[in-house]
Amino acid sequence: MRPLRYSINVTLDGCCHHEAGLAPDAESMAYWTDAFRRADALLLGRTTYAMMEAAWRRPASGQWPDWMQAWEVPFAEAIDGARKHVVSSTLDEVDWNAELVTGDVGSAVRRLKQEPGDGLWVGGVTLPTALADLGLIDEYELLVHPVVAGHGPRLLDGLRDRIELEPVGRRALGSGVVATTLRPRR
Repeated sequence: MRPLRYSINVTLDGCCHHEAGLAPDAESMAYWTDAFRRADALLLGRTTYAMMEAAWRRPASGQWPDWMQAWEVPFAEAIDGARKHVVSSTLDEVDWNAELVTGDVGSAVRRLKQEPGDGLWVGGVTLPTALADLGLIDEYELLVHPVVAGHGPRLLDGLRDRIELEPVGRRALGSGVVATTLRPRR
């Protein structure tokens, strides 16, 4: 069974809005690039899928936009080329190397986890909370930013039950971000 890894940037007060933490730099983008390359496929909710597609889909011209820094290109290429599963009850179709996941999300994710491979990656806010409630997340990778946001969506807000985690890895980035990897105690 391939594991499901939940990765997200989070502030000290638990905010996981994509603009709440420190601005990305070359080291953090390299970290995220490696995270996406370790996954056989990405599992995205509708909102995260739309946000990622708007920012990181290769333009029809085949050339990355001028605003993109050279250190962002490997990340863009990793996410652009990744296989994607999009969980949505409102979308009728998806593209960008994606297939639509409809119906019971728990059953669908259990089937995806049964496929051969090294792992699945999930990000975002709403979908991971539902998956955590179902006990389907095998690893939590939190990039904790030295920032207090004071507002915004909170990490796993609304989770029904407590999940005890054990730390299995830690890496400090030069910016002060600390990447912490945890697994549920089973």
